[in-house]
Amino acid sequence: MFQVMGASWALFLGMFMLMIGNGLQGTLLGLRGDMEGFSTFALSVVMSAYFVGFLFSSQLTPKLIGRVGHVRVFAALGSTISAVLIMYPMLVDPWVWTFGRVVIGFCFCGVYVTAESWLNDASTNETRGQALSLYLMVQMAGIVAAQYIVSQGDVSGYILFILPSIFVSLAFAPILLSIRPMPQFAQTKPMTIRSLIDASPLGCVGMFLLGGVFSAQFGMSAIYGARVGLSVSQISVFVSVIYVAALVAQYPIGWLSDRLDRRLLIMGVGFVGGLGALLAYAVPDNFTIILISAAILGGTSNPLYALLIAYTNDYLEKEDMAAASGGLLFINGIGAIAGPIIVGAMMDGLGANGYWMFSAVLMLIMGVYAAFRMTRRSRSDIDIEDATPYAAISATSTPIVAEVAQEFYVEAEEEASETEF
Repeated sequence: MFQVMGASWALFLGMFMLMIGNGLQGTLLGLRGDMEGFSTFALSVVMSAYFVGFLFSSQLTPKLIGRVGHVRVFAALGSTISAVLIMYPMLVDPWVWTFGRVVIGFCFCGVYVTAESWLNDASTNETRGQALSLYLMVQMAGIVAAQYIVSQGDVSGYILFILPSIFVSLAFAPILLSIRPMPQFAQTKPMTIRSLIDASPLGCVGMFLLGGVFSAQFGMSAIYGARVGLSVSQISVFVSVIYVAALVAQYPIGWLSDRLDRRLLIMGVGFVGGLGALLAYAVPDNFTIILISAAILGGTSNPLYALLIAYTNDYLEKEDMAAASGGLLFINGIGAIAGPIIVGAMMDGLGANGYWMFSAVLMLIMGVYAAFRMTRRSRSDIDIEDATPYAAISATSTPIVAEVAQEFYVEAEEEASETEF
């Protein structure tokens, strides 16, 4: 781990500051929008817009890098992020914010793709698994740090909007000034959605449902907190608990993933997450219960992302694994776009606790569908010891880091094959 940090400290420091900036703007817009009297529907559209930009950028940024190079893309998109962040408090209008969120989603995905391609280039066969784990820790630490900063500032002022712009601007210095050469960038042609569905129906359905759950957590949590009357400090703690639980739960779920029938684990994790969300719905207005439900839902939904990728890989040839990541993330992105809008409608119809009902329904559907798939497909041809290993990655990752994980899977399979002989 220390070897990985020593070799790529500039990248991890830069990503930490980028995640602070992104975590700040997501929570801050929900709180400020509520203060300005935006409707729940208007705020849900604003939050959904981020994922529209993110999805398009995941498809277009690799082509842009291929044309003009990493440094120009990184600098251009980073400058745009800083400008948009400062624009928010100047133009307080839901449609202006919606446009800004599309732009900022596009740009954040672009800088993630660029930085993650450096991570891939800096990783060796021996350090790739450690690099993925450290990258996940840095991402979660940045989001949690952002919540603390929000709790210490004035949501109605300008400073909290200026701070993420500063963090994003500073994030480029350690990365661009490091002596590491520009990585070679090769695009992988994604598998068709039809091929992915044929290979793993559960993987595809699960990724779509998880997109909705994750976007609800990332985009609507602060809005929910404001609607039920939580203080800014309580909202910061609430959002932080989601991501701390997500990080902590990655490792026990990953350990179980390599030892159990993954469909059984997906079913169990889905049911636990759904019941955890129903707890806060059934017992509203209790902050302790809200935190317990946040921990259960965050600790089940986020690890499911990596679990579903590993499960899907069990049914793919190793040469198809990298190609599958783009398709899976596209499916996840479609769910993420729809998530905040549906949550907003449910919060209007059921009250603020519709936030919990939305996630509960999606997680329970996943559990039920996993149980159904166990009756439709045998795993007798897949030995648990031969299954592709679980690699912890975050739902905020782009196709690049997903492909890094896929390379980790392939290398692990090849090592296992060599050991047999």
